Amino acid sequence: MTAVPISAESLIGFHRLIARADDDDPDVVVVGRAEIGEFIELPAVYGEAIRLLRERLPVSAVEQRLAAEQDVEIDVAELVEALTELGFVDSVDKHRLPDPGAGAPRSHFPWLTDRHVSWIFSRPMKLAWLLVVGAALITLAVRPDLLPHYTDFFWSEYVGLTVLVNTVMVSLTLSTHEMMHLMAARSLGVPGRIGFGTRLHNLVVQTDVTGVWGVPRRSRYRVYLAGMAWDFFLMASLTLLVAHVALPPLTKALFQALVVAVLMTIPFQLQVYMRTDLYYVLRDLLRTRNLFDDGLAFARYLRARTVARLRRHPCPIEDPTSELAPHERRATRVYSVFLIIGATVSLTAFALFAAPIAIVALFRAIGAIVDGFNGGSALLALDSGLLLLIEGAIQALFVVTFVRNHRHWFRWRRSADQGSA
Repeated sequence: MTAVPISAESLIGFHRLIARADDDDPDVVVVGRAEIGEFIELPAVYGEAIRLLRERLPVSAVEQRLAAEQDVEIDVAELVEALTELGFVDSVDKHRLPDPGAGAPRSHFPWLTDRHVSWIFSRPMKLAWLLVVGAALITLAVRPDLLPHYTDFFWSEYVGLTVLVNTVMVSLTLSTHEMMHLMAARSLGVPGRIGFGTRLHNLVVQTDVTGVWGVPRRSRYRVYLAGMAWDFFLMASLTLLVAHVALPPLTKALFQALVVAVLMTIPFQLQVYMRTDLYYVLRDLLRTRNLFDDGLAFARYLRARTVARLRRHPCPIEDPTSELAPHERRATRVYSVFLIIGATVSLTAFALFAAPIAIVALFRAIGAIVDGFNGGSALLALDSGLLLLIEGAIQALFVVTFVRNHRHWFRWRRSADQGSA
């Protein structure tokens, strides 16, 4: 609720808002503020009320005009109060309101505009992309010996050095991948931020482009797929260089290792039970608004219902999909099954394979370091120390990112501990 009373003659000032017609329903408008990543859907008549308020018409005049032109009566003051809670209203009469966006993280590279990056997504560039990727596919068909193989990853006998160099190359590639998302968003006038995140047991680099809700669905695919388009273009370019350019053996080996490393990221994007690039494509193709959270809520409901049936008790929670549109309800329920199965398989594979491999590698590296101090190979000890340093830094970054993004979990645990003391 606003601290400033809203009267019939109040003039309302708004922050910079985005307003567009809904992709599927002409009687609905999407209104939002990209700076804070807040978007809502409203009946078209409420969108017209906001438009009239932005033209500096007083509250009563807006109500009268809507009643005369559209034969509908709405409480504009109540609408303003709701918009204020969302952080859309800047002022009531001459009274400025607190801005929730004042403390919001600022967009990265604010100087980057569509004028700088629109050419990247032009038709000539799309044609160039097709030519490069097509030429690489033809090259691989003619020379199958250039098909990526896991052994290409190990271009040196020193594993620590190999992991270090490959990690640097992949980090640069991932940074470019995320910059492509950001540049695609900027080509549509949408702000964005690049940062770290976690998905299950994975540390990821991600780009926050929540403001993309302000553009039509058809344009959003550009943002979602820009990173993978870069990945395929990079792999294709490196393949063509290795096949048709006389390169030094080490350069050729590094290029092939990078192709393998980038190729390994593609299956991750297919894991749509997490918020990967292709998850967002799937979400929009299914015409859903919040597929992951709704699917997770339905999975929790299924768990609660199963436990309740086993205990012969009524289910303590209601079906969270009951209020969704029929097509969205069906999509969410099916997706929740994939979410449960995918997350279970992923976490099980991590527990059975990835975690034991990491633990064994840790002890072997420690053993090599100890042997180095006892007269063993100094180079092998140094290489093992390098491996520990790299993997330790990655895991430490994962923990820091996870705690930062889930602070409410740890606050709850602290309060619970204090209550039981």
